[in-house]
Amino acid sequence: MTGSADLVAAEDVLLFVHAAITSTGQREFRSGADEQQLSLDFLHAYARVNYRPLYAAALALEINDHNAALIVRRLLETAGEATAQERREEGRLIAARLARLPAPRVYRLFRALRTAGVNNRRTRAIMRDWLAARPDPALDAVKYRAGLKCAARHAHLPLDGGRGGGPGDGEGELGDFLFAPGRRKRYATPLLDAWRRAHYEQGALYELPFTVAEGFAAAHGIGRRAFLERIAPRMTRLERLRTQESARAHRAEVPTDLGTLPLTRLASYVLGLSLDDRAARRTELTGALRAAARRTAGARAGSWGRVTAVLDDSFSTTGSRQKRHRPLATALACHFLLEALAGCYLPRWTSGRRDALLLYPYGPTPLGMRVLEALEDAPERLVIVSDGWDNAPPGLAGEVLRIWRTRLDPEGRTSVVHLNPVYDAADFTVRRLTPAVPTAGVRNAEDLPALVQLARFAEGRTGLAELRAHLDDRVRQFLAEAADGAEVPG
Repeated sequence: MTGSADLVAAEDVLLFVHAAITSTGQREFRSGADEQQLSLDFLHAYARVNYRPLYAAALALEINDHNAALIVRRLLETAGEATAQERREEGRLIAARLARLPAPRVYRLFRALRTAGVNNRRTRAIMRDWLAARPDPALDAVKYRAGLKCAARHAHLPLDGGRGGGPGDGEGELGDFLFAPGRRKRYATPLLDAWRRAHYEQGALYELPFTVAEGFAAAHGIGRRAFLERIAPRMTRLERLRTQESARAHRAEVPTDLGTLPLTRLASYVLGLSLDDRAARRTELTGALRAAARRTAGARAGSWGRVTAVLDDSFSTTGSRQKRHRPLATALACHFLLEALAGCYLPRWTSGRRDALLLYPYGPTPLGMRVLEALEDAPERLVIVSDGWDNAPPGLAGEVLRIWRTRLDPEGRTSVVHLNPVYDAADFTVRRLTPAVPTAGVRNAEDLPALVQLARFAEGRTGLAELRAHLDDRVRQFLAEAADGAEVPG
């Protein structure tokens, strides 16, 4: 039998992992940003001090980018606490995770490391190798100018021309652009020269990345509609998505290819549209959501048998100003993914509504009633996506699930899992419905299959050895998928 200390250790690690999946330190519906950040900082410190190898291994899991960057920073700040072997393992995990993070977040991380005075050899090597792997140094110099300068200076990277500061291009242009932009009358690199010309030539700004061109357009007094329509070919798919509201307000045409968007981000986009727009574009939007779900399901499509989902669309799924409709977007994305994974699928929204495309946050959270209805369907799998605040009546869902698991279905013919998209800062975890049912944090529906597997450890019957074996396996897969597998000095 697994010892109690072993079970507590496994529970501690899972506590941190679920927090790192769901919380971004921002305001939630029931807790403020300060409360979220304090709670998250405590968990990071606790997990790093007590379970450092597993803390680092979390980089291979479905944690969000905010917590991945925090883990990297904490590991580099406390390198002296690790053994040589641990530093080597951490270096490989850090390099692989940084390769997957968005560039702006990595540059913010490098700036934070400089502010904290973290400048050991391993940190400089990690920064150097990440910068060397960037596909277009000129684009980074223009788009992330301040971040690249900060990273180059901090890592003491030799610049062409001998000034120190960043990766060179053989001609000294990049160094001059970053640290002495007035030195040259023109640049041979087209993007760098477009930035120079954009200061006095309006046409040149349309050769620049959207976020850079935006500032030049304002300086030149160019109208928003004209600017958006002309810069559209230079915009990334996410920039197109983020500017849709601004484009509609200025009656600008900025086409967006919904077919390329990730499932959860697409669900967020759909919920940001008015109900009239959603109704008018029903075929297009539903088709895009189902296509994204099929891509996510891949070879697992149709393999999950009979699935019933209880999905939360109550008022609390409004989220917050920083995370508007995020819990509902996660539930909507899970709905379409479960539809793709199941052989036979039945959704039950807490509001009782049946039209998923026209959902909006509304009413209380009668999870207990919906769980009762779902269990009557006799599914092979029951998936609950909710923040766990069962309040109509309070606690009914937990009691129903307890009785079901202990008396009516002790053999586990129906697999039940609760996925919670909201971190409860006060309790340092995602809120559970009952100890009888495993709960896992969820942020992106794309991670649902892996999280259902991880949730089995939350039942309290498996110890640290089993969890460690699972993490080791995930680490091996994660590192195997790394682009070049370049070794990072420990």
